[in-house]
Amino acid sequence: MIDRLRASLASWEGFLFAVLLLLVAVNAIASPFFLSVGNQINMFQLSIEKIIVALAMTFVIINGEIDLSVASVMGLAACAFGWMVQQGVPAGVAVALVIVLGILCGAFNAFWIVVFKIPSLVVTLSTLIAYRGFARVLVEDRGIGDFPEWFDRLGQAGLIGPVPLAMLIFLVLATLAVLILQRTAFGRKVYFIGANRAVAEYSGLDVRAVKAKIFIASGAISALAGLLYAARVGAVRGDIANGFELDIITMVLLGGVSIFGGAGTMSGTILAILIVLNLRNGMALANITGHIQTGVLGVLLILSVMVPIIRETGHRLIARMR
Repeated sequence: MIDRLRASLASWEGFLFAVLLLLVAVNAIASPFFLSVGNQINMFQLSIEKIIVALAMTFVIINGEIDLSVASVMGLAACAFGWMVQQGVPAGVAVALVIVLGILCGAFNAFWIVVFKIPSLVVTLSTLIAYRGFARVLVEDRGIGDFPEWFDRLGQAGLIGPVPLAMLIFLVLATLAVLILQRTAFGRKVYFIGANRAVAEYSGLDVRAVKAKIFIASGAISALAGLLYAARVGAVRGDIANGFELDIITMVLLGGVSIFGGAGTMSGTILAILIVLNLRNGMALANITGHIQTGVLGVLLILSVMVPIIRETGHRLIARMR
């Protein structure tokens, strides 16, 4: 029994699960509305686009890279959709073209990273600015709305009972992400390359192909998230999803994914997502302002970067107890 307890404490995912249970208990005691179905769905709905992109970001960071452009791709995708609909393009066609646009954005990032071996931090910081600039060119300083009713319903109405489409998409993508990362050869390659790219190349792995696929997938999923945001809000502006990349990276790092690559799990990311959602929701129910919420997430980001150090210290303490 004691050995099992020690093993659970040694697991970062076990620690996150314990924190999540504590957080849920505190929120449930603090507010009688917390456990209601409406509040739980609303909790996911308000951050659904971020948590969808966090799944893709987990692959990126485990692979030893970073994608700072995800929120700008979301903004560009949403604005491109609004602009095309305004120009008379059928909404269904615009949706397909926006996904293609996301793929092209990811491929553009991948080109500079895998062909010219420019650090992904530099490339995606540059495209963060560029893609955001293109979004503002499309819509300038005005908002675009008046989308087809069916499109707005996808983001605002329940698809299965009270559960919206975006939440179902997250559940499907989360399941696929866990299976791909933890159960497939591609997932093992992601870890191997992230742990040591040089050794992976000497071993004959096609490192460039793996990295390209990850960045292309990141672009496509970010574009999908941008469309879901546009459907939920019912309008788009040039500053849509501004700053979302920080929340997304915080969730992934808090989940135990090493900023240096090669370590972490998708289940850890999902637990961290639930912690952040419950923390935000609890603060909102307690009437804590958005600025304080942002400050708390900033502290979480700092702590997230320290996760490898915290884990190593925990392992040493447990080793001494044995």
